[in-house]
Amino acid sequence: MRRFAPLRQLAEGLWAADRPQSFYGLPVGTRMTVIRLAGGRLLLHSPVELDSDLQSQLDAVGRVCFAVAPNRVHHLYAGKVAQVYPGTRLWVAPGLPRKRPDLVFEAVLNDDAPPEWQGEVEQVFFRGRPYENEVTFFHRASRTLILCDLAFNFGPRTAAPTRLLMKLLRSYGHLGPSKLDPLLIRDRRAARASLERILAWDFDRIIVAHGEVLESGGHEILRRGYSWLLSD
Repeated sequence: MRRFAPLRQLAEGLWAADRPQSFYGLPVGTRMTVIRLAGGRLLLHSPVELDSDLQSQLDAVGRVCFAVAPNRVHHLYAGKVAQVYPGTRLWVAPGLPRKRPDLVFEAVLNDDAPPEWQGEVEQVFFRGRPYENEVTFFHRASRTLILCDLAFNFGPRTAAPTRLLMKLLRSYGHLGPSKLDPLLIRDRRAARASLERILAWDFDRIIVAHGEVLESGGHEILRRGYSWLLSD
């Protein structure tokens, strides 16, 4: 049986589970972020497949209660969480219900955190970028920003074909968007307003779904990476 990397703790009440994932044949990896809320309740951000080992590790740190499919691309295992943990409630990104009409969900995510995690985790819908319709999250206690596809952080451990492409896209060796990102934004004014709301958060660490976690300095690095949008 294939063994995966164990759930790893990044901060108090914050874990990550890394898994292999390909996108159009390129190995890019993926990451689920786990947040422990008050009362030991766990929020799963961008769920990965919950094999028996991962289930045991999750059960050791809390009680899985909530899950989010944070954009229109990160949804593959979102509907399966409740099969493993009956009663788990799912929130989905704007536009995802049309793409995945099979999903049973609580509500569509927006700029307002639901009562279930309000005050512990904040969120902003990154508008003007309809391909993903990503909702970003901020874990206040650990000063961590949680992203999926708004930035990457590919380094030497990246598979060779992906490493080559990321170098061509100027998205290798540092955290930030690629040179394709401006093409994904359809409404720059809306996107800039969303980014400014994100940058108003006091985050230091950034968790991305593809590439390495950036442990510190994330606020200024993200601002620099998106300087082309802020200066419009």
